[in-house]
Amino acid sequence: MDITTFNPIWLLTILPEILLLVLALLVLGVDLALPAERKRALGLWTAVGLIVILLVVLLVPPPAETAFGGVVRVDSVAQVFRVIFLLGGILVALMSMDFRPLRQDGPYYGLILFSLLGMSLMAIAEDLVMLYVAMELTGISAYVLVAYMRETPLSAEAGLKYFLFGAFSSAVMLYGFSWLYAFGGSTSYAQIAGSIRFIPFPFAVLAFLLVLVGFGFKVAMVPMHFWAPDVYQGAPTPITAFLSVGSKAAGFAVILRTLRFLFPALEPTWVVLIVAISMVTMTLGNTFAIWQKNIKRMLAYSSIAQAGYVLIGIAAASQWGVASAAFYLIIYTMMNVAAFAVVVLISNLTGGEDIDSFAGLSRRSSFLAWSLMLALFSLGGVPPFGGFVGKLLIFAGAIQSGLIALTVVGVINVIVGLYYYLNVVKVVFERRSEQEQEPLEVPVPSRWVLGVTMAAIVLLGILAYPVFQWVWQASAAWF
Repeated sequence: MDITTFNPIWLLTILPEILLLVLALLVLGVDLALPAERKRALGLWTAVGLIVILLVVLLVPPPAETAFGGVVRVDSVAQVFRVIFLLGGILVALMSMDFRPLRQDGPYYGLILFSLLGMSLMAIAEDLVMLYVAMELTGISAYVLVAYMRETPLSAEAGLKYFLFGAFSSAVMLYGFSWLYAFGGSTSYAQIAGSIRFIPFPFAVLAFLLVLVGFGFKVAMVPMHFWAPDVYQGAPTPITAFLSVGSKAAGFAVILRTLRFLFPALEPTWVVLIVAISMVTMTLGNTFAIWQKNIKRMLAYSSIAQAGYVLIGIAAASQWGVASAAFYLIIYTMMNVAAFAVVVLISNLTGGEDIDSFAGLSRRSSFLAWSLMLALFSLGGVPPFGGFVGKLLIFAGAIQSGLIALTVVGVINVIVGLYYYLNVVKVVFERRSEQEQEPLEVPVPSRWVLGVTMAAIVLLGILAYPVFQWVWQASAAWF
């Protein structure tokens, strides 16, 4: 890190992050002015602000790729991940407005925005210090959000578990960072990458494994997945959705960037390791999801399995692999948010989150039933929805890189995953319920969330080319 002069244009390079900070402070300020009965509107303030920032990201190209002496790099891939984070934030903010057990106030939405700020900084970090600060900003905000319903024992327990697992993984990762700093005499990715080539192989691999612990925690990949089922179940449902899409996407953004620019010398080694982790992650996630009775725990294990699919694209170590992984994360954001939006509304009504609570849903609200079916079909990889196209592109990237065994394991896991997704659909459409004659009202914000996500699931399956082409061109700069 070498900053001798300050260039004001650097501030424009990180304009979306500055706007996120301003929006967080604005929401906290508005919270002080609003009476308690009107604080539900804070979700709308948050969503509208994030839409404005999303338009800035899409329409205003950064004036410089690197800023602050190389501490951050805003390339096209970073822009893609910025879009993913903002889309997830918009949908979660709207979803939160209709979750009855949740206390509607400024600190809740402010913490979501601070966590988004950390995720965005993670995606553009090109320096170990910046990366660590960004990960801690994301993590600390998420710990509080998971335990936000402190009067609920499950939420408090989930927050404590998440904090303990997070603190452990962060400490191990930081120890790995100290090794990398010792190797390179710098915290810059480029300088460390150049030095690793001359370090004894076992020490370089050990440093990589230590760092991977912290990254693996963020994406819930085996063996750093133990926290996910309990935290997903205990957290407020909108925050469960937020962790499953935002935190996971941020973790993969860091993994993609560090493997490409921090550990290129170890590529033959990390490819083998990622292949093995992907196989185990997919298999464990899908196998344990089969036995779950609670839908949030089922979706937690599903999220672990989905991380395994994204790892296939990373293991491909090619432009196609990076593009397909990023494209799949866009689709995953839509289909997972759609599933959790339905869970929010059903848990509001029944107070339960067991799969049996969804019995008779098709007769109480065909809109919710079809929304959940589309989301689960897409998660399972049923054509012609977006999840099918995403998986197809990821498998194509793996085959292109010669990872035939990994592709076979992935296809088998897709078939296994269909079993528990279709089981939920069966309960929704075939199982009878004593309350099935009572219609369900879907609030307007949730209608918007489900309408947007359903449209995206269908369109990303039928008209995937423009979005994939955008992601493909973004990843070209890395190769």
